[in-house]
Amino acid sequence: MGDWEPRHCARITPERSLMVFSGRGNPELSAKVAQKLGIELGQVEIKTFADGEIYVKYLQSIRGADVFIIQPTCRPVNENLVELLIMIQAARLASAHRVTAVVPWMGYSRQDKKSRPREPITARLVADIIQAAGADRVITMDLHAGQLQGFFSVPVDHMTALTMISDYFKLKGLGDSVVVSPDAGGLKTAKRLADRLECSVAVLSKLRPEHNVSRVMHVIGEVKGKTAIIVDDIIDTAGTLVNGAQALIEQGAKEVYAAATHPVLSDPAYERIAVSPLKEVVVTDTIPLRSGVPRDKIVVLSAAGILADTIKSVFTDESVSELFQGDNQLF
Repeated sequence: MGDWEPRHCARITPERSLMVFSGRGNPELSAKVAQKLGIELGQVEIKTFADGEIYVKYLQSIRGADVFIIQPTCRPVNENLVELLIMIQAARLASAHRVTAVVPWMGYSRQDKKSRPREPITARLVADIIQAAGADRVITMDLHAGQLQGFFSVPVDHMTALTMISDYFKLKGLGDSVVVSPDAGGLKTAKRLADRLECSVAVLSKLRPEHNVSRVMHVIGEVKGKTAIIVDDIIDTAGTLVNGAQALIEQGAKEVYAAATHPVLSDPAYERIAVSPLKEVVVTDTIPLRSGVPRDKIVVLSAAGILADTIKSVFTDESVSELFQGDNQLF
């Protein structure tokens, strides 16, 4: 890609420059991405009025620039989503050349189909409104389901943290291991991680009677005497994770680790993990961890490098898939 000199914005031609802005969803991650790119975050004023309305103003000219807005739609989900939409529209009205929404965690991504009568497909709605706000492109990580890319009519660059997670476990040298999928739907992801770690695969059979409630029924596969690694795209209330870890220990697993890209960690996830038999829970910083909660077992890997490399490739019109040797499609 050539030299990448640190400056406030990277300029290819007099008419086109790269500018990165952060919403309030995860400013720490945004700062790391800008640092990796060798530029400073753009200046933007964001505030919430007394009645809850959000106000956005770019404090510098973005006319003709490639604008990248980093904003995961994590808790508070609706506020962060609306803030992203307002930032996109403000950039579009300020004559940005191209606006890319960098959404490391895509809120509502689990509502991707109608499982029961009279339910919405909210993930499709979110895709529609991001495009309606004026986004020309979307960069995201480890979507809950691959078909979400098809909800957009603009290009979607779908990154994965799986390589980074596999490198972490390789360095730990866990010995005889088995990668465990929490359900049948995650088996492809588990198989890819197992191939990287050169180990076997198992799967948990579970019953989900209602939203955010699950019960592990069986462990399918050989786990006795092995170090088990449960891998998923998100950890929400950690019910499935903790129940699965207990089931694996009862089936003779030596130790149980867990890995997921997105630490949603809704109550009582932190407390459940703290008292569980889990040795470590490895996540990324797509969503910031909460303060004042037990976090001793949680290891955070930064996704800043992946996002920075992707932004750089998009800006310079180079291949994104080459960053992963074409292995960023997990479905």
